[in-house]
Amino acid sequence: MSGETVVTGLGVVAPTGTGTDAYWATTLAGKSAVDRIQRFDPSGYTTQLAGEVRDFDEAAAADHVPARLLAQTDRMTHFAFAAAAMALTDAGADPADFPEYEMAVVTANSSGGVEFGQRELEKLWSGGPLRVSAYMSVAWFYAATTGQLSILHGMRGPCGLLATEQAGGLDAVGHARRQLRGGARLALTGGTDAPLSPACMVAQLATGRLSRVADPTAAYLPFDARAGGHVPGEGGAIMVLERREDALRRGVDRLYGEVAGYAASFDPPPGSGRAPTLRRAVEAALADARIGPDEVDAVFADGAGVPALDRAEAAALVAVFGPRGVPVTVPKTATGRLYAGAAALDVATALLALDDQVIPPTVHVLDPPAGAPPLDLVRGAPRETPLRHVLVVARGYGGFNAAVVLRAPR
Repeated sequence: MSGETVVTGLGVVAPTGTGTDAYWATTLAGKSAVDRIQRFDPSGYTTQLAGEVRDFDEAAAADHVPARLLAQTDRMTHFAFAAAAMALTDAGADPADFPEYEMAVVTANSSGGVEFGQRELEKLWSGGPLRVSAYMSVAWFYAATTGQLSILHGMRGPCGLLATEQAGGLDAVGHARRQLRGGARLALTGGTDAPLSPACMVAQLATGRLSRVADPTAAYLPFDARAGGHVPGEGGAIMVLERREDALRRGVDRLYGEVAGYAASFDPPPGSGRAPTLRRAVEAALADARIGPDEVDAVFADGAGVPALDRAEAAALVAVFGPRGVPVTVPKTATGRLYAGAAALDVATALLALDDQVIPPTVHVLDPPAGAPPLDLVRGAPRETPLRHVLVVARGYGGFNAAVVLRAPR
């Protein structure tokens, strides 16, 4: 057994495209989906922009979601159903061909099924408790997506849920790799979120990190002198992970890449005087992959869009790789931050970058703040360059940090 964990299937539901082909084409073209919110009237909110998945209405969802489940689950789970179906098809993996207790499901979620919950609470107050769906008891739950994927596909092996906000998408990949090393033959992993409802927007505003800028081209600008917060988004990605020898044994002819390294850290409490620990997570992930900083060819950064957080991330990257030591990109500037879906989408994007040997651009960002740690930010257009190892970095609200190293397939 080699112990190598490889990605054999990808499924993407993003504001800039549903399906990997559509998403990758718009990402390379630098097309942004950040726009005024249409899912509800945002006039009364200080943040009125978001990255919405507008080609995924109920009719589109029915193409991927069994009809009986549409009424029982939240939009976040609909995204995962669709992305998982795409990933399994992409991998050529029929769950019926695998032992049911040797398939794992590990996903990440940050906002829960808030849209479903808000709708049912409105029924409660307007019509009484008998109007409330019985599925209210499970549809809002953070682990609902993992459970529903497990039930739908008969995957009765190890299951788990990571709730570490944006870092969760990477934490899920790391834990799925652990399940494969423990004996599982196939793992569905990734993350999706659907935080674009009025109730969820109120919760996000409380963080003080949302942009109030009305111009979609200037609202989310990580590592830019004009940075003033981020724009929320919805969607995410689900992937199929397998051990390399298992994938080759069943005839898989396309490996997107290897999950070569993973690590996580947690920041000390604010006011402690101790430094944040993102650098430690990055160095531990490189050590896990058994490579040095000079072997990393690109970094997919977290890109908070909050000046202090951007400075801290840039300082960590410069400390590890040196000034302008490695190309850095933040393609999520075109989608908004998808929370638990964002890092999973970054992993999918990085794997597509390895596949095509091109780094997608960071859109809208122009000039760094004066005195900021210098980064080689890929801006304006894709950059073609040989890619062997790519680092994906994510931070979650509350102090979570995670890093994943992806290696091009041999």
